[in-house]
Amino acid sequence: MELLQLKYFQTVAYTEHISKAAEQLRIAQPSLSLTIKRLEDELGTSLFHRKGRHIELSPSGRILLKHVNKIFTAIEAAKMEIQSQTEQAARTIKISISNPRFLSGLISEYIACHPGAKIQQGIGSRSVIQTSLKKGELDLGIAGPPIADEEIESCVLVDEDIVLALPSGHKLAGQAAVALSQAANDPFIALANNEEYRSFTMALCERAGFVPAINFELDSGLLAEIVKLDQGVALLPVSVCRKLNLTYVKIADMDSTYTIGLSWLKDRHLPPAVIELRDFIISYFQQRYEAYKVY
Repeated sequence: MELLQLKYFQTVAYTEHISKAAEQLRIAQPSLSLTIKRLEDELGTSLFHRKGRHIELSPSGRILLKHVNKIFTAIEAAKMEIQSQTEQAARTIKISISNPRFLSGLISEYIACHPGAKIQQGIGSRSVIQTSLKKGELDLGIAGPPIADEEIESCVLVDEDIVLALPSGHKLAGQAAVALSQAANDPFIALANNEEYRSFTMALCERAGFVPAINFELDSGLLAEIVKLDQGVALLPVSVCRKLNLTYVKIADMDSTYTIGLSWLKDRHLPPAVIELRDFIISYFQQRYEAYKVY
């Protein structure tokens, strides 16, 4: 069993497709299929099952993937420890977030305190962040809801109140709190490109007894413009409403908090620079907790 075989297996496991994996690895598909077959022969078990045009891990494959991830994490950790002896100060910290607002204002404050910091920030879905952490491609990830995985350590940054954003002249504007069902007949405006948050808000509406009519799906800046034009209502984090100067009311009849978490890989050597940024992020959210709550 060779490391190259295991790297090929890991790539197939995450793409769930031989052709796509071969393309990523830049090798011929028959060669990749043969490598997987030899690995299965060596282990005496099937690692994948076919599922239509795709493949999925067998129970044995899931066990192997867990250990393969640990192997490559350990190798990466060894490289990092060796490099950190001379490169700690210069190391680039890799962080990915599921929504740009999670680092808005935070990074500028961090850089002001640590002018030599080097940060590479990406945006990805919660599932992509989870996979990238497990593959050792990221140092830190921020997503909502927090990632739950036996290989990943997560901590809650904030439980943010979700409110009903309204046009200033809406019949519900000015009330201290409302039942979400009172907006059942209103057209809704949804945040685009955030499947986890969309699922959360759809679930809130379902609990209130209705399926919202989505008229627009927009980013937060455009969403605010459309709300102010009296084109619908939206379920938004209270901090977003305050930042965009939107009229909003508290949802009184259910728990409408959305949890945001910070994650990193368990049992991985974290260089001092990564630990410093991690602790700074945790402290930053703790100090601004009230900005995410309705009082």
